[in-house]
Amino acid sequence: MKVKKCYLYTRVSTSMQVDGFSLDAQRERLRKYAEFQEMVITGEYSDEGKSGKNIEGRPQFQKMLNDIEAGKDNIDFVLVFKLSRFGRNAADVLGSLQRMQDFGVNLICVEDGIDSSKDSGKLMISVLSAVAEIERENILVQTMEGRRQKAREGKWNGGFAPYGYKLVDGYLQIAEDEIEVIQIIFDKYVNTNMGAPGIASYLNEQGYVKKKRQNNTLDVFSTSFVRGVLENPIYAGKLAYGRRKTEKIPGTRNQFHIVEQKEFPVYDGVHEGIISEEVWQQAQKKRRDSSCTWEKVYHPERENLLSGLLRCPVCGAGMYGNVNRKRKKDGGFYKEYYYYACKHRLEVDGHRCDYNRQWKQERVDDAVTEVIKKLVRNPKFEAAIREKIGSRIDTEELENELEGLRKRQRQLIGAKKKLGQQMDKLDITDPFYDQKYQDMDERLCKLYEDIASVERNMDEIQTRLDNIRQQKISGDNVYQFLLYFDLLYDKFTDSEKKEFLQSFVERVDVFPEEQPGGRFLKRIKFRFPVFFEGAEVENMRWDNETTVESIVCLVRKGPEYE
Repeated sequence: MKVKKCYLYTRVSTSMQVDGFSLDAQRERLRKYAEFQEMVITGEYSDEGKSGKNIEGRPQFQKMLNDIEAGKDNIDFVLVFKLSRFGRNAADVLGSLQRMQDFGVNLICVEDGIDSSKDSGKLMISVLSAVAEIERENILVQTMEGRRQKAREGKWNGGFAPYGYKLVDGYLQIAEDEIEVIQIIFDKYVNTNMGAPGIASYLNEQGYVKKKRQNNTLDVFSTSFVRGVLENPIYAGKLAYGRRKTEKIPGTRNQFHIVEQKEFPVYDGVHEGIISEEVWQQAQKKRRDSSCTWEKVYHPERENLLSGLLRCPVCGAGMYGNVNRKRKKDGGFYKEYYYYACKHRLEVDGHRCDYNRQWKQERVDDAVTEVIKKLVRNPKFEAAIREKIGSRIDTEELENELEGLRKRQRQLIGAKKKLGQQMDKLDITDPFYDQKYQDMDERLCKLYEDIASVERNMDEIQTRLDNIRQQKISGDNVYQFLLYFDLLYDKFTDSEKKEFLQSFVERVDVFPEEQPGGRFLKRIKFRFPVFFEGAEVENMRWDNETTVESIVCLVRKGPEYE
């Protein structure tokens, strides 16, 4: 008689699982079943703190499927405690089961009494997995509907209180030490010609200090902060619901991202407004009337090649291209002077910089271009560049960070689920039922906020990973172009030159003032390693006299905007 062999698979959504579903309890039950059925256990796989909504993020589950497909132990069955431990997504459950059965392996759900090797087994799995998925989605819908109803009633839905308010027993109350700033923002915006940048400057110059909250660290007022205040109906005694929504990424099965909504309901809040509805409407009208799209009014084909790449030697912020026009007496233009200047000279995001030097664009652009030409003319350069094309990239640090966030997400989702179970188990006859339920509901709302925050961070890191991988592809293209740089660059349009420089150069640093001998470039940092003087480098520096002869003395000093 052939001995039947099996794998055991166990899973919990959180390390603090309720009795009967813990990993140890599942293993014990499965081992006893295997012993009773005279099966030999040849492998055990376990995912702790893993969601069952899909197979992604469950490394042990995927390893088990891969081992089955590889015929590692030639097993006959996979034993799980309940079907919900195998998965909660109907498509994934059936897809995974089909993968197993393609290799002669069937699934037994011990507690549910299901055996996929029997005629009724697969049908029962199809039905139960669909029910499990519907149940999971219904719980989410019911929870979100509860939050919507709370908004309809004008109650705060959880998370940090907006600036100008504090949370007291789950309700918004005006923070007396912050109210003046909110009133000034709306007053200046409605009754003066100030925009958000001007109001931020005014608050900082008048000595107002932003109180640090849980969700920010700056004690200065920024343009983005002022805009956020002007956009939030909370200050008029209203509550907006659904300003941001988690939406499925088209073309994917289980990937989602946060999307700002253009339209969303606004309800009357039970909290006190800081400004009147009339002032709020005036502010919104001004915002609509003042919104516009800026277009170039000079040489549409002209580009500021190093905008954002060139860094201020004082504050380190990006220096951006600008133009100064000399006018004729009749008001017409006769010449335009293009230069780079620090963006923080006029105070941006609460920062101010006193570096007033304006560097002539043509001079800086030509100097950086000539450095690249010096590189590519090196006889050993082509061999080194060809070796770089197609090399791998290292994203381990970001991937580890993303995995940490995924783990945090799973913990929060597990905590949310357990809290929901605890709420369901509350005794309605308990004299403290209402108070306990309210406390738990507030904690549940906070968990939703934390989950949304983690998911936003995950989206950001995933975007960075995608960009890095795309950058690798771009890097290979850049290397290919560098081989023919001398032949192609001068034939490029300004737009094409800018695209190349932005893809190859990460930053350009200059000295605060021109150095003896006419040097002004301090460092060029490349996005990809280049071959120079027998070694691979990502930086070329002119902090000392040993690095390159005076490449920067290529354009003669002119009289204006250098």
